[in-house]
Amino acid sequence: MSNTGQRIIVGSIMAIIAIAAGVAEYFGFSAVRYLSIIVGLFMILEMILCINHTARDVVRKNWLSFGGFLVWLFVVLAAANVVGARPWIMLLLLMIISFADIGAWFFGRLIGGDKMWERLSAGKTWSGQIAGIACGTFASVMYGLLGADTFMPQLLWIGIGVSLLSQYGDLTASWIKRKMGIKDFGNILPGHGGMLDRFDGWIYALPLVWLVML
Repeated sequence: MSNTGQRIIVGSIMAIIAIAAGVAEYFGFSAVRYLSIIVGLFMILEMILCINHTARDVVRKNWLSFGGFLVWLFVVLAAANVVGARPWIMLLLLMIISFADIGAWFFGRLIGGDKMWERLSAGKTWSGQIAGIACGTFASVMYGLLGADTFMPQLLWIGIGVSLLSQYGDLTASWIKRKMGIKDFGNILPGHGGMLDRFDGWIYALPLVWLVML
């Protein structure tokens, strides 16, 4: 099966899990919070395993980058615990990040053009970034229109901000992988890599939302 086919199938399964979590929340079970914590724990575990499998001289050379990133993932875990307790906020974040990611991937391939940072991530283009921001912002605005049947201007800025942060989280993860000399942090999600590959949009967006909530 092609990589694109795997991405579609695994993405569909994750969407079904997200819907099931939303239904469970409706019946009073804190599924979103528990799922968020599980994802955060997997992200930390994958980073630890990658460090353990990286050559010792590479780890010694980049210990500050790897260590700092690992510590930050614990911040992401704490944010997932808090924000996950507000399932509709987490749903909004997931919608924005998913639409931004899909939009950047699809339109980046469709349109092409200049690379954002070819040394860091050969597949990312400026057209993809712009399309990703537009798609993430669209998802944010539609969340308000469908949920409250009204246009909320603040969701416009939330969509732009979270879309940008999710893409820079992706770039940060790519930077760490480049230093480690790996393509993916794991293979638990065929076509997507590991949990850290799939949820790297959380790296900055989730802690910032947590900070705003505080």
